[in-house]
Amino acid sequence: MSTADRHRLIAQAVQKAGTATVGELAGLTGASDMTIRRDLDHLAAQGVLERLRGGARTLLLRGEEPPFGLRVHDAVDAKRRIAAGVASLIADGETVLLDSGTTCLEVARLLRGRPVTVMPLSLQALSVLGDAPEPTVLLVPGGRPRSTEGALIGPLTLASLAAVRFDTAVLGCCGLTATDGMTAYDLDEAAVKKAAISSARRVVAAADGSKLGRTAHAYVGPPTLLDILVTDTTAPADETGALESGGITLKVV
Repeated sequence: MSTADRHRLIAQAVQKAGTATVGELAGLTGASDMTIRRDLDHLAAQGVLERLRGGARTLLLRGEEPPFGLRVHDAVDAKRRIAAGVASLIADGETVLLDSGTTCLEVARLLRGRPVTVMPLSLQALSVLGDAPEPTVLLVPGGRPRSTEGALIGPLTLASLAAVRFDTAVLGCCGLTATDGMTAYDLDEAAVKKAAISSARRVVAAADGSKLGRTAHAYVGPPTLLDILVTDTTAPADETGALESGGITLKVV
């Protein structure tokens, strides 16, 4: 079992049970107690769980956003296919706004080195694109990063978005339905997404199937604000059908 697979299994076990001991996790993964202790220290540093004496407990409440450190290991293949689908829609020479989130991070990796101008809205994507070779042009926004998430928020981020007009905004989301539209877990992030939509000629949503049919509490806007949705084959057919009937161009990868 790889380290990433073990971390994912540990995080899921702790989240499901609420708490777990080192011995229980060692039995689950087949790893030694010492390895599990190191794993728990690593996951606690990422904000995935809380370290306890002899084990760990979940930090995730019902309806709360899973931490970035946990989400980055979920549906990796689907997110990479979605990212490839999004990248194929972006023409050389475009100015692109790239949202925060794990799927958009995969898009950042595919845009690196291409002849495009990119403004990323997360520390993780900035790190990927920070040393991108020419002809990629990087625009660095202002803002305050959300704790453990790295998403840039606040008045400086909003001012950065207001100062530029983009050909394409690539947005991630926490929830998307034909009825409730696009939603996020954080009100400040929702405000950034609204500003991103206002600054772009075209809006592309990148969301794996688990996000469709889900509604978070921070409202971004109706689905009619989106031009294209790129998702994967796990997306519920009734939801994708309703979104497509509402005028969104659907790309399933």
